[in-house]
Amino acid sequence: MGTPSERAPLAERVEELLAGDGPLPIVAAGDPVLRRGTAPFDGQLEPALLARFVEALRVTMHAAPGVGLAAPQVGVPLRIAVIEDPAPVPQEVALVRGRVPQPFRVLVNPSYEPVGTARAAFFEGCLSVPGWQAVVARHAEVRLIAQDEHGRAVDEVFTGWPARIVQHETDHLDGTLYLDRAELRSLSSDRAMAERWTQPTPDAAASALGFPLP
Repeated sequence: MGTPSERAPLAERVEELLAGDGPLPIVAAGDPVLRRGTAPFDGQLEPALLARFVEALRVTMHAAPGVGLAAPQVGVPLRIAVIEDPAPVPQEVALVRGRVPQPFRVLVNPSYEPVGTARAAFFEGCLSVPGWQAVVARHAEVRLIAQDEHGRAVDEVFTGWPARIVQHETDHLDGTLYLDRAELRSLSSDRAMAERWTQPTPDAAASALGFPLP
């Protein structure tokens, strides 16, 4: 566990954030906090403060709305993220993308490793890069190693869209944005997505915009 002097600035930052009402402000791309990586969580926040912070992340994620949110996205460089996905998509989309509902969960000090070699490419976006989406090829299945907010070990395999969420949020904790892994020729505004690329797969976009798929 870090020393009190090391823990204090982070705790003070979180207390400042929680002093306001409603969802926390989400940091946009260009802020260095999204690129510096994060410190492993080792008790920098006392249990009561951690619980309040986790709840604030949940509220902010829901309000955005999104299916995941990492601590640096609200300006806190700690290795903590939350995920939740009610998967409100048509059945055809859900089947093609492997998108199934995920309950709310907290990921503390997460890391992932691929299971097998299969990859899947779909459009994804980010709350820190509002207004845009791009195709990212990611591992189709990953093993997540983490703890929950109570310090209990998590060792779980995720497939399909849940695997994508896990990778996206864990990447945030390493200072990586989805654009770093994206096919940049696929970059599309939300308007273009709504008008052109609502298909379950990005095949039509790949053909029209000229980017490869795995």
